[in-house]
Amino acid sequence: MEHPERPGQTEHPGHTEDELAGLDIPALLRYGLTAAPGPLRTSLFGDGAVGAAVLLDRLDTEPRSVAYLAEVVRAGGVRAAADLPEPLPRPEAAALARDWLEAAASAPQGPAPQGPAPQSPAPQGPAPQSTSTQDPATDDTAARWLHAVATIIEVRRRAGR
Repeated sequence: MEHPERPGQTEHPGHTEDELAGLDIPALLRYGLTAAPGPLRTSLFGDGAVGAAVLLDRLDTEPRSVAYLAEVVRAGGVRAAADLPEPLPRPEAAALARDWLEAAASAPQGPAPQGPAPQSPAPQGPAPQSTSTQDPATDDTAARWLHAVATIIEVRRRAGR
């Protein structure tokens, strides 16, 4: 985006779209999703989200498709979304999304709970099926990141980028 007071210069001259699109987004997801607020999380939701949006926008991916994928992640978890045969329309976009979802699914989890597991009575009926191997907070963060990517695509399109 051109700087309003300096024609010909961008507001972030250090990062071109190509540089942002070339970021290692899987690594940003793998380490940023479970990071405490700070530089890793900021990189994921800042440069990483913009880089992902640039890549998907270049593939003509609709923002609503990315927003829908975010809801799938929120409802079923990152692992379930990664296992979808086509997480986004079009093979190139689906391959990108699958790589990102696989990276998110491999994000390191927090420390295991200390002490003995709580005892509860034996459950009656079939055991509930969990669709996620992630901490629900990690799934939620991944869904919020995908929503951010969808929003950035939408803003880029409205701005004529």
